[in-house]
Amino acid sequence: MNNFRIFTDSSCDLPAELATELELTVINLSLVAEGKTYVNYLDGREIGFHEYYEMLRNGLQAKTTAANVDSFEGPFEEALKEGDDVLYLGFSSGLSGTYNAGRLVAEELSAKYPDRKIYAVDTLCASLGQGLLVYLAANLKKEGKTIEEIRDWVEANKHSMSHLFTVDDLHHLHRGGRVSKTTAIVGSVLGMKPLMHADENGCLSKTGVARGRKASIEALFKRMKETAIDPENQVIFISHGDCIDDANYLADKIRSELKVKDIVINFIGPVIGTHSGPGTLALFFLASER
Repeated sequence: MNNFRIFTDSSCDLPAELATELELTVINLSLVAEGKTYVNYLDGREIGFHEYYEMLRNGLQAKTTAANVDSFEGPFEEALKEGDDVLYLGFSSGLSGTYNAGRLVAEELSAKYPDRKIYAVDTLCASLGQGLLVYLAANLKKEGKTIEEIRDWVEANKHSMSHLFTVDDLHHLHRGGRVSKTTAIVGSVLGMKPLMHADENGCLSKTGVARGRKASIEALFKRMKETAIDPENQVIFISHGDCIDDANYLADKIRSELKVKDIVINFIGPVIGTHSGPGTLALFFLASER
């Protein structure tokens, strides 16, 4: 019997209907903007995704808050009381304290419920990179894999989850401490677009630079073409900061040249989008290297 639940958090940026279909339990993260707290639900019920990016374009100053132990304790314990084991696949510890809060609760509840299995895995992933890893794990559950088999698969494959992205406005990365003020100013003046990825430690790292938006999108595709593992049998995920035309352009190029199995496109949610900003375009797939 597969009596366990897969938990993740809303930084996974999965489409809400897909998360429901996969029977995931999602811990919702939040952010504070102009003194008001907003919950980052996958369905955008509290703050619409396009609406939020319009607010950022108009100068909104916001900050995110990591989930605390209380966010995890209730949902985890509810599952345990109902006889289900728990597998939590969390937001990269290189970007947030969210995973560590979930891990602490898992450790505490393991002592309280010694007959139940409670595992927490640091995915070292974010946005739809985390979402894709969770998606693949949930499909393994549907195939009948045990909680240990799925935990071990995630641990073995998380370093192969390529996170490639480019941003339209360097100033958002500067505010988040990802690039210097000088880089943000000079890059914006010259129309330079950084190419970024999540490295082996789940932290953001610059991998290159392109002059202009189209060149940066072409660079994402080129990197995928060079490193993707068996793309014809992969489902590819693309997330975007309210730039659906660019996301569709990249998706069409991938479908045309690499013949992938399927592509899922969704917004970058407010928690990630607060730091990356409008116009961010991200590409996720299994690769020979991150």
